[in-house]
Amino acid sequence: MAIRVLIVDDEKLIVKGIRFSLEQDGMEVDTAYDGQEAVDKAREGNFDIILLDVMLPVLTGFEALQQIREFSTVPVMMLTAKGEDMDKILGLEYGADDYITKPFNILEVKARIKAIVRRTRQKEKPQPVRENTIISGDMVIEQDNRRVTIAGKEIRLTAKEFDVLELLATHPGQVYSREKLLAMVWGADYPGDERTVDVHIRRLREKVEQNSGEPRYVHTKWGMGYYFKE
Repeated sequence: MAIRVLIVDDEKLIVKGIRFSLEQDGMEVDTAYDGQEAVDKAREGNFDIILLDVMLPVLTGFEALQQIREFSTVPVMMLTAKGEDMDKILGLEYGADDYITKPFNILEVKARIKAIVRRTRQKEKPQPVRENTIISGDMVIEQDNRRVTIAGKEIRLTAKEFDVLELLATHPGQVYSREKLLAMVWGADYPGDERTVDVHIRRLREKVEQNSGEPRYVHTKWGMGYYFKE
């Protein structure tokens, strides 16, 4: 996937030179020439990294960075002509990921861009799914940990609610009668009746379904029982 870069500098010759070099490496480049334009493009675009000059018209690089950080975590490399430690410190405090001093070696700029984007993309990669994990849409059921999340939010289930969900989810589409669920989850010698299953299904739906009246996961097969729709 091509690296998408936004270059922000009011010196058009510098922008032109950086752009040409980055595009030679297959990067996709957009440009801005003042701090406000940088903020607007960062808000509208989907960049992998922003090269942001400190000395800019309308908004300074620091001011633009502060505004960008209100809505985005995109990596930002500050460009400074001064080379003063205070610029570097301020940039990092305002949320910059790196800085480089003008005049710079374009090979170093490209190397830093690739390193930062590589680290960022590595963090964004989905973590390997553990064994004994069931995934259905936004729902993740970790059988070993007896943990359920929906869209990343943990759903707190009782032991029996989890047992019912786990049984249904491990056999999607298979209809289980209330009698069979009672025997398999509570045990054949359980003294309660089949209404126990109905109560647990209702509570389970209240927790895992956005609308329990129109379930997405736990469905009823009228006259037959319950099933999990994958």
